[in-house]
Amino acid sequence: MNILIVGNGGREHAIAWKVRQSPQAKTVFVAPGNAGTAIEPGIQNIDIQPSDIDNLIAFAQNEQIDLVIIGPEAALAAGIVDAFDRANIPCFGPTRRAAQLEASKHYAKAFLERYHIPTAPYRSFTDYGQSLDYISTKNFPIVIKADGLAAGKGVVIAQNREEAITALQEMLLQERFGASGHRVVIEDFLIGEEASFICVVDGEQVIPLATSQDHKARDDGDQGPNTGGMGAYSPAPLITETCHQRIMQDIIHPTLKGLVNEGTPYRGFLYAGLMIDTDGNPYVIEYNCRLGDPETQPILLRLQSDLVEICQACLNGTLSTLKLDWDEQTAVGVVLAAEGYPSSVRKNDVIHGLPKHGSPNTAKTAETVKVFHAGTRLNENEEIVTDGGRVLCVTALGKDLQQACDTAYTLTTHITWPGRFYRTDIGHRARR
Repeated sequence: MNILIVGNGGREHAIAWKVRQSPQAKTVFVAPGNAGTAIEPGIQNIDIQPSDIDNLIAFAQNEQIDLVIIGPEAALAAGIVDAFDRANIPCFGPTRRAAQLEASKHYAKAFLERYHIPTAPYRSFTDYGQSLDYISTKNFPIVIKADGLAAGKGVVIAQNREEAITALQEMLLQERFGASGHRVVIEDFLIGEEASFICVVDGEQVIPLATSQDHKARDDGDQGPNTGGMGAYSPAPLITETCHQRIMQDIIHPTLKGLVNEGTPYRGFLYAGLMIDTDGNPYVIEYNCRLGDPETQPILLRLQSDLVEICQACLNGTLSTLKLDWDEQTAVGVVLAAEGYPSSVRKNDVIHGLPKHGSPNTAKTAETVKVFHAGTRLNENEEIVTDGGRVLCVTALGKDLQQACDTAYTLTTHITWPGRFYRTDIGHRARR
């Protein structure tokens, strides 16, 4: 099979690396990819942006692509899957209408409310004055979210009225997130621990992937500004068997039935960002309509099943016949970020200390440590340089979380460039 992965982040590097392990994979292309996919054996970068849907389709037709997997949320929200479907090219991901679950937080909250799926109480506003009136009635902290896509940065946990006013001004008046912030969602703050629950979905058929937790705050101790994610680990001990059943019963199945009921059946990866309270009750914080980043990296390091087979079964309507195999070890991923992240960042710094890439391995002999690239590119001297905020994700397997962390952090200390930083406490919640 000829396979095309759309995207250029750490998630797409991990997907391409896993897809390449499949005995069905003949040629794997990544559009546009990054330095990691450029030097990965058996993978070829294509200089086409995810937003350039027409040229992606033309490329897929010319190269006789048998399977397309969409990584980034913006492409899904733009209707890339709909376009590939019209061209009769098998494409794994939700349609534009189904992807509204991520593309609009207002839509998602209203959907949750309609189908009585547990989530925090909320109100939506486009008017700055009305939003100010509302926060004057609330206890703090409260959560303020830009309605549209904001690359994981459109969420502010306001500890007091002053912080809330600043966030509302930036979103509604100063247009920090452009059109994505023309509407805001203001939610009650939920107390508990966050967890990521990602499934493969085809209509009402569903297979959960391994559980995971990520770290959104930039700094150790879950302090500092919100980011797209500074690290993750899998499995998440927080999600017990009982909690897992509750999530499937109270959240996942009602969501899928609701989407079918509304004429927008879902196909692809569905990610429920959850808050688990002190009594083990799950609440939906948000939906994502693709694999999470950096959760993808540790999850796929543990996956022993054939990812191509999983995607094909989803597209062919045979998902319920599959049983996924997982490495019983724990995986952890540590994100190395560029100076300034999550605001303006340095770029074009040469990265030193990266391990050499080996040959493609089989799905049954997974590597125990892997560096996935996100914000990287090759310069004119074929050196790997920084090209974004989250630059790398050092991912490792271990017999337990501590061993996985030790392995990941040992390698992390050897990878350097000016101003690089990372959290030193990834997995701290599960090590208490």
